[in-house]
Amino acid sequence: MNSRSHAALTLSVVLGAALLTSACGSGSDGSADTPASSPAAEAAQESPADGGDGAASGDAASGDAPEQDTDSSDDAAADKPGYGQGCGSNDLDWSAKEETQAGGYVLVSVKAKSGITCVLPGGLPVMAFGSGGTQAGPAEQSAGDEITLTGGTTVYAGVAPKTTNSDAGTEYGTVIVSVSEGDPHPVSLKIGPVLVDEPVVTNWHTDPADAVPLAP
Repeated sequence: MNSRSHAALTLSVVLGAALLTSACGSGSDGSADTPASSPAAEAAQESPADGGDGAASGDAASGDAPEQDTDSSDDAAADKPGYGQGCGSNDLDWSAKEETQAGGYVLVSVKAKSGITCVLPGGLPVMAFGSGGTQAGPAEQSAGDEITLTGGTTVYAGVAPKTTNSDAGTEYGTVIVSVSEGDPHPVSLKIGPVLVDEPVVTNWHTDPADAVPLAP
């Protein structure tokens, strides 16, 4: 074998050994990298537990959701000003006219103002004549019932300005009215003039025919 052939053979052996060493090194590196992938695998294994927690959280969230309040519309309506409360004198539209029946009396009518629903007290309406405050007494033996006023509902009370048989009395051209004693917003209605002496007033009635005052 000449020297050139020997050199070529030697080079081939060296290259083969180098390739074999490189291959072994690559295999060693691959096995060394395997532990690095373990956290990802562990994370993948843990993901179902996380999903379970998510479902539990979802159940908890759905369990905490407030139930629908079916009375919310009623509550909202009840909270509206002027809805379902006791009527004040300033919640109402008032009017008065003189009638000739039963010796003459004044028919007072009221209805709730637009947008207001309120309860008219069952007690005797307060009616007094002039600045002197000559107040009407009861024309009926018992107090009336509460009446809910809304929309076009109108109620009536009749006041007889004079129940005595004498000529005594004082003339007045106004009657001061309110739904109850102590109401801060009494209303003045023009009438007459009428002669006033021991006046009486009926309860509130939905039929004006029931509001004709008779002396007790």
